[in-house]
Amino acid sequence: MNPTPAIRIQDCNGAPICGNGQFVLYWMIAFRRTTWNFSLQRAVEWAKRLQKPLVIFEPLRIGYRWASERLHRFVLDGMADNLERLGPLKRHGIFYYPYVEPVEGHGKGLLVTLARHACVVVTDDYPSFFLPRMVRAAAQRLSVRLEQVDSNGLLPLRAADQLFVTAQSFRNFLHKQIGLHLENFPQADPLANVALPRLPSLPPAIVRRWPPVSAVQLHSAFPLLAQLAIDHSVKPVDYRGGPKTARLQLLDFLDRKLSHYGEKANQPDDDCRSGLSPYLHFGHLSSHEIFTELAQRRNWTPARLSGAAQGKREGFWGMGPSAEAFLDQLVVWRELGYNMCSQTEDHDRFESLPQWAQATLMKHASDPRPYVYSLEQWEAACTHDPLWNAAQTQLVREGRIHNYLRMLWGKKILEWSASPQQALDIMIELNNKYGVDGRDPNSFSGIFWILGRYDHPWPPERPIFGVVRYMSSHNTMRKLRLREYLAKYGCKEETRG
Repeated sequence: MNPTPAIRIQDCNGAPICGNGQFVLYWMIAFRRTTWNFSLQRAVEWAKRLQKPLVIFEPLRIGYRWASERLHRFVLDGMADNLERLGPLKRHGIFYYPYVEPVEGHGKGLLVTLARHACVVVTDDYPSFFLPRMVRAAAQRLSVRLEQVDSNGLLPLRAADQLFVTAQSFRNFLHKQIGLHLENFPQADPLANVALPRLPSLPPAIVRRWPPVSAVQLHSAFPLLAQLAIDHSVKPVDYRGGPKTARLQLLDFLDRKLSHYGEKANQPDDDCRSGLSPYLHFGHLSSHEIFTELAQRRNWTPARLSGAAQGKREGFWGMGPSAEAFLDQLVVWRELGYNMCSQTEDHDRFESLPQWAQATLMKHASDPRPYVYSLEQWEAACTHDPLWNAAQTQLVREGRIHNYLRMLWGKKILEWSASPQQALDIMIELNNKYGVDGRDPNSFSGIFWILGRYDHPWPPERPIFGVVRYMSSHNTMRKLRLREYLAKYGCKEETRG
């Protein structure tokens, strides 16, 4: 097996390896899975090299913005899967420590205390939300080496040393570089046949102060959720989180839906969406696993990459139109967002927009708006537009919006908010509060595309939008089949009208 590629490993603090430590510590914060995970693979490599047990520490803190029953439950589902997989491996020297912070601040000091007993700490290199700040802060406090490992996408984050401002420029770069990385995938199961020295238990003082969450608590999560100081108004969605459900969702998409993806993905009445983005966001599923499963169904090898189609949306992978359309979303558009977040700390601010977009939006910032809604009205789906209300209702109810309607959803928020900056704040708040796949580089790509990121000027100049691309509910209703969608998510009065 190939070792973890050096390009995916970053030393965060320059501290030494402690050979006298009791175990290797994997601090699992983004890639919450036991398969296809470069971070876990790297931790296993250290444990084998040092002949030490491996502790997999998966915490869930409480004090992050938008913490809710919905987001917590999705993570707890994954913890239940991980406990089921890892519990029996204790006899092989692999110790799983799932910790759910009961009150804000209770988990403070836990990582530092664990690290005092560790030889080396490995964690996940995720470029968005509060995680980069958290890892930087930890690096300053740990006296043992802290490594962060990139298991985000097919192209390593550090393979690109520049910020790409269009999908086309990134697609050109990725197509030229991706062949170098297709033979360096993570191991499908880095824990297979691993036998390490046993760790009977963690130090008792640690477990007493910070008790791990139990299997009973994870499998009947509602009593646990009810005790936590999180947003109880945002209820869990009716689909489970976790690696087990993620894999079932992947296989269902590949076996039943992919063949129609290219032609029907934009139609809300056709159930061709993959449904994979929440699992990718929470690290319950890897893009490497998705790609491998797809490639195996096509009997694909890298020899089918087309040099003549480099930079084109179709033909490069040699897998057929539907698969090519899906891969352009999974690899190009998704990893383009990761490029932005890894290269730019202000990726969630208005000032990160292209200069032309900022200029045209500010030129029209004082234009009269036909409607101006408050955050409370947006959140409650109380606008004059039945289609917008239906999209917002889907977001609140299911934690997701159909991809095409998500674009319209954002364009109307821009049109009916007091300023472009306020529109941005509203989009981020609604998406990150209700979207199971919110708070993600890919989410920020979608939100900022509304305002001109990764796009180009679209004359003629219009009120409010300037030369930012315009969309209307009327045209959307003409293009898409929406009867069933409106019947499902619209108000009865609106549907009849």
